[in-house]
Amino acid sequence: MHHLYKLWRDDQGQDIAEYAVMLAVILVIVVGTIRLIGSNANNVFSNVASSIQ
Repeated sequence: MHHLYKLWRDDQGQDIAEYAVMLAVILVIVVGTIRLIGSNANNVFSNVASSIQ
């Protein structure tokens, strides 16, 4: 518990809030990319299925 408190109170380097902001930005980028790729892949597979029939 002492090590956790020491880590929490450490003022050197990045702050916890800065890490949280970076994580949020990365998550937004990843989720947006996955949604974009997912919808494009669905369209491609639908077009291929339509051309096969």
